[in-house]
Amino acid sequence: METADQMVDLYQMMIDFITNRGVDFAINLISAIAIFVIGRWIVKLVKRLLVKMMTKAAMEETLIGFLSGMASNLLLAFVIIAAIERLGVNTTSFAAIIAAAGLAVGLALQGSLSNFASGVLLILFKPFKKGDFVTAAGSSGTVEEIRIFNTIMKTGDNIRIIIPNSAITGGTITNFSANETRRIDLVIGCGYNDDLKAVKAYLEELVQGDERILAEPAPVVAVNELGDSSVNFVVRPWVKSSDYWGVRWDLTEAVKIGFEARGFTIPYPSQDIHLHQA
Repeated sequence: METADQMVDLYQMMIDFITNRGVDFAINLISAIAIFVIGRWIVKLVKRLLVKMMTKAAMEETLIGFLSGMASNLLLAFVIIAAIERLGVNTTSFAAIIAAAGLAVGLALQGSLSNFASGVLLILFKPFKKGDFVTAAGSSGTVEEIRIFNTIMKTGDNIRIIIPNSAITGGTITNFSANETRRIDLVIGCGYNDDLKAVKAYLEELVQGDERILAEPAPVVAVNELGDSSVNFVVRPWVKSSDYWGVRWDLTEAVKIGFEARGFTIPYPSQDIHLHQA
């Protein structure tokens, strides 16, 4: 009889234990689900706020998407870890595994991460923008698109160039479109027997007659050098950046035609050779 009572007590204790554990597990499970659901909602809210703030700050659309996505994924990972920990699972080793995996991926993608960091710098500091004509990483062309990992340019003969961003930020960037105006530098030579004042007057007339040439800063026409076979003038007018090549080509052509019409010479390099007979 006593043995039967002990068996009943043991059975009751087991039922109570299982019941209590079940209740605890159910409470923890509900709490974990609540943490995940509420946490996920908060992550979405934070992501929307980040997108709104970055959009208001006029950040690049590509960078906005990348940074907001990275932030939301990181926050969501913390929410998942918190939910798993509420179930009674030790997350210390789990976090260590994630950190080790992140380190391994980071080392494997070291070059890509460098390009990403450089892309962020290009988008934030904007040394050039879409449509600018630049020279970067040894290539020249018009910028078509600035991406997170690379920049796409198009050359004058319609060739597409894709340059890693780290190569651009690691070198010199020359932006020909950054300023609204540019100076044209021409060197025009005339013969030593030409009327120097007449040549200078014609060059000044040529510069003043082109409406695309700006009055301010004033253009410069001056004798720069007495060369080996010519007297060299510098012609330096200022124009809008968009008019640079058109004005440069037109001036060069007009100088050649005008010199021929006025009898001025454009001398070739020459040497005097003296022969001595023994």
